[in-house]
Amino acid sequence: MVITRRKRRENKDVLIYLNNKPLEQVNNINYLGIIIDSKLKFREHITHTSRKCTTLIHALAKSAKLSWGLKHEALNTIHKGAILPILLYGAPVWIDAMEKKCNKATYSRVQRLVNIKIAKAY
Repeated sequence: MVITRRKRRENKDVLIYLNNKPLEQVNNINYLGIIIDSKLKFREHITHTSRKCTTLIHALAKSAKLSWGLKHEALNTIHKGAILPILLYGAPVWIDAMEKKCNKATYSRVQRLVNIKIAKAY
């Protein structure tokens, strides 16, 4: 993977050999739980974490119905202890990517969903 922030097209066909075998070029890499792409846009990381949190929120929603199940305090504790750490893991690395509207909107959808579930609203 060639990492660059340049707008112009780079020569990405660089052959690197290890033990006389060419290494495969990839567009993104998962390093310590953060998905890094070749342009340092972090779009794939933001999409992956939002999908992961949405799945978790829907699983928790099954145990927190309007008239029974987990109460607001328990849901809020789960939000602070499970969902926020997933969303904010490695934030100092990718926080500049949140300047884009599409990335903000992705995380806003997750926050909206979890707030609706905590408030037990519709």
